[in-house]
Amino acid sequence: MSVSLEHLTAGSGSFHQRDLVKVSHLIMVVRADPIICGHSTEARNLAEAGIEMGLESVHIVTYPIDVLEESGLPLKPLETVSHYSAGIKVCRPNPVGDYKVLDGRLGYALSGELVDILHGLHGRVMLMDLYLVPHGQMVMNAVRTFENVERSPDVFTVGEAVGSDITNVVRNALEAGQTGAAQMVLANYLDHDLPVAVSEFTRDMIIESGEAVDAELGTDFANQLRKRVQISYPAIDTVAYISIEENLQRVDEVLSSRALERDGYVMFLSRIAPAKGVDDLIAAYRESELYGVKKLIICGNGPMKEQIRGLVCEDPSIEVLDDVSDEEKGALMYGCYAWCLPSKPQPEFVETFGIAVAEKMLAGGLGPVITTETGGIPEASGGNCLQHAAGDIEALRDCLNEVASMSDDERRALSERARRFAYQFDRRNVLTRLLRSAATVSSESVDVATLTV
Repeated sequence: MSVSLEHLTAGSGSFHQRDLVKVSHLIMVVRADPIICGHSTEARNLAEAGIEMGLESVHIVTYPIDVLEESGLPLKPLETVSHYSAGIKVCRPNPVGDYKVLDGRLGYALSGELVDILHGLHGRVMLMDLYLVPHGQMVMNAVRTFENVERSPDVFTVGEAVGSDITNVVRNALEAGQTGAAQMVLANYLDHDLPVAVSEFTRDMIIESGEAVDAELGTDFANQLRKRVQISYPAIDTVAYISIEENLQRVDEVLSSRALERDGYVMFLSRIAPAKGVDDLIAAYRESELYGVKKLIICGNGPMKEQIRGLVCEDPSIEVLDDVSDEEKGALMYGCYAWCLPSKPQPEFVETFGIAVAEKMLAGGLGPVITTETGGIPEASGGNCLQHAAGDIEALRDCLNEVASMSDDERRALSERARRFAYQFDRRNVLTRLLRSAATVSSESVDVATLTV
């Protein structure tokens, strides 16, 4: 299936004629590459779209590499990370202060970097943070500091709340009786000109958290959140994925370098963590008709990697790949027999969208997606997949067996339907809607139609 860039970005062209002169610069604060995280990919895609669409400058403000390496976060090997396009400046300021400052050294550094960047810009700036905690406070501290100077540029702030802001911070704070911390997160969120959530599921979680804080403190967070929080689905480089099938020789070269062949393996690609269900997948695969017939490759990194490696170390049918590059990822997705993300809710994490699900759907190939209805995954998949109850190993096995019984025509039809659904997440369209809000709409009058598809 061939789709043109013009088709994917239909409806966004008017931005160039009407809005581009009003928004000149994009700055994002995010836990960026080499961290393995859908939102680092989202930030990269928004940055690349900004350059494609002619913004004067694009900055990503993030953390020093040595800090990331010491953090325990799952990281891609540095040599596998694709370069950003010319015009995108990635800023990694060093911590401010010395050992006497027990915490906040990085926060001061990133906020100060934002102020320095703003001093060099003129015109309207969209300043966006992905992950409220701690980036929302960094952004608002910088904006308030800069506003004291009383000069251009004019800054429009966008705060994107993700699932862990709620599940890992607000809910834990409430359970621990730290209501003030939960209140701070929600108040900071609403300080942004435009608060957005990555899915309807995430928006509902945020409002529920507001209700919980209101019940404790008599505040009015839930009502404000209900009125103001809009949905902005993660931005994906759709063109990169749909173009994979135009060079099947390259696909075969990538697969051959991994001793794989098209349609010869089942694939998992995500963080290797309890909430991703990779242990369930191994158990289900070993009981399925595909075991020993199609290889299972587990691609990623994370806190369970060594545990999973120990679990499969003597099984020649299962391989763990922790060095898959950005370039390889799409080819591996295209060539797989089936692609699985058996995500399941955990106290520390719930899948709030499922960026990798949408990426696989865009990559095409015959292999269908097998996943659950956890969190925001249905918004990413649109139901164009095989679904099983989260944590149900037998149901997951049955999905694998169902793929084994499908004809190529049946798999192709499901794959093509999935791809058509996922076109809506094109990065240029997502950024256009955000920029239009920053260019033309006040925080009190943002219409959900300007952001959602």
